Amino acid sequence: MNKTESHPFQAEIQQLLNIVIHSLYTDKEIFVRELISNAADACEKLRFHQSSGKAIQQPDLAPGIRLTTDASAGTITFADTGCGMTREELVENLGTIAHSGTKAFLQQLAEQKRPDLSLIGQFGVGFYSAFMVAKHVTVTSRSMLPEASGWQWTSAGLGGYELAAAADVPRGTQIRLELKDDAKEFAQESTLERIVERYSNFVPFPIELNGKRQNTIQAIWARNKSEISDEEYHEFYTFIAHDHDQPLFRLHFTADAPLAIQALLFVPSRNWETIGMGRMESAVNLYCRKVLIQARAKGLFPDWLRFLKGAVDSEDLPLNISRETMQDTALLQKLNRVLTGRFLKFLDEQAGKEADRYESFYAEYQRFLKEGVVTDFHHKEALGKLLRFESSHTEPGKVTSLADYVKRMASGQKEIYGLLAPQRAAAEASPYYEVFRDRKLEVLFLYDPWDEFVIEHLREFDGKTLRLAEKADLHLDQPKPHALPEEATTALAAWLKDTLGDKVGEVRSSQRLVDSPAIVVDADKYTTANMRRIMKAIKPDGPEAGTTKYDLEINPAHPIIARLDAMRREDVTLAGSVAEQILDNARVAAGLLDDPRAMLTRLNSLLEKVLTKA
Repeated sequence: MNKTESHPFQAEIQQLLNIVIHSLYTDKEIFVRELISNAADACEKLRFHQSSGKAIQQPDLAPGIRLTTDASAGTITFADTGCGMTREELVENLGTIAHSGTKAFLQQLAEQKRPDLSLIGQFGVGFYSAFMVAKHVTVTSRSMLPEASGWQWTSAGLGGYELAAAADVPRGTQIRLELKDDAKEFAQESTLERIVERYSNFVPFPIELNGKRQNTIQAIWARNKSEISDEEYHEFYTFIAHDHDQPLFRLHFTADAPLAIQALLFVPSRNWETIGMGRMESAVNLYCRKVLIQARAKGLFPDWLRFLKGAVDSEDLPLNISRETMQDTALLQKLNRVLTGRFLKFLDEQAGKEADRYESFYAEYQRFLKEGVVTDFHHKEALGKLLRFESSHTEPGKVTSLADYVKRMASGQKEIYGLLAPQRAAAEASPYYEVFRDRKLEVLFLYDPWDEFVIEHLREFDGKTLRLAEKADLHLDQPKPHALPEEATTALAAWLKDTLGDKVGEVRSSQRLVDSPAIVVDADKYTTANMRRIMKAIKPDGPEAGTTKYDLEINPAHPIIARLDAMRREDVTLAGSVAEQILDNARVAAGLLDDPRAMLTRLNSLLEKVLTKA
């Protein structure tokens, strides 16, 4: 019978065990990932050793991982055919922490009460997660070295371990867990199958659970693009996105600098937020060497790219001791910028190569890009290139980019103009469009109420200022024929101000109207009628509700204005009603008339007077 050696745990190991068992991991199921990851590392070490031409024990035994459960006995066994461990390695790896700075590390944990400060690459603590669920752990191992023999390590995690020689042990390591009473669920095959699929599905070595292969989907993001078929891409997309439709776009790229990244990203064919499915959440998983670190990783992409599906793998990640979160916030931000910048570059490339397909994407996801313009200063310029709008120079239903608008600008034009309107017919009939039509200046038609926020935040593109039409300081090229004289216009404006009183701010002659008698303009040069409508919708009882005054601009060449000037001397009461109607008509054109009842009553009165005189 083999002699059993009893050994106490190094003091730091016992302290570490207490941390692991009671406070390190937020979810007990993590122990499955940790033990499989260690097994995969052992298989990788074996493969590297073998590829260097060195002799190994049992060379015909292929590297792999086997999991066996016994629900009635309440046990799980993790076995791998990797590099295994010698007696000395068992003592060093499972009984001591031989790394420098360990005591300082443990002291920092104790003082700051933050058991998530160190890096798993510095301390191999994943094995000890087994003690969260196991009352007794048995490790049997045999090194890959040709003359090595088998050894068995056992512990209940209470203060020490026992070590004994073991006969008839194959190369590799076997870890048997006798589960605690409150952890017996992990011996259920279905439970373990779910955990393996979640965390270890892309481990590059076969994983068997009770004789059945588990990881059948490959980590194709780590393969060369030229070796992957469309069918394989779609199988992976279906697996990770739970969507059987073909994605709109697929981006598969590898980068070495400034970070080592392998990424495979998909854009679903449908925007789920627009079909009543609620707010989407990030669906890009973060991996480190094909092991899941964070599902639906927070902070990996900005929130406005939450529609993306896929996987990102980086070997540069400094993980915290439990592998559950990123430890280096600055590095995560760098990863975010690199990934986001690469995806925006990809969209810009697709817009040039496949314009129709990009426009289909834009129709589905334009609100996300606009959200990015408003909220993401770092990527605002790149997002500006991706915006698309209908224009007075495009056919109905066709869109143009800001870059193409700039190419068509006349020499000397310094501003890009946009007009807020619900649809094209309304834009072309808008009094705010008249001066642009007269001067043959291109105008972007902005149908989305939130386009105003986009224009205000983007501010400029390619050195050209973005300007909303109602805020543009433009005059007609030619003098208006048959206009009231300047003195008469000034007098009429003063009368209108007296007549309308607090209903308007200033009243003045307009230099940009052609066909309309009047328009209203927000006195605040930084605010528009559309912006006030949005703010009122958000906060109906806000401090400005019902108190905003707009300036009134009149067209001295319009017959209605000329006739009003004469009428105010002949019938001041009727002229007053007409003045109020002109103001309300201008409000209607601007979309500012909330309650039309008073206007309709007045209009009916005016019609009655007209018909009486007819």
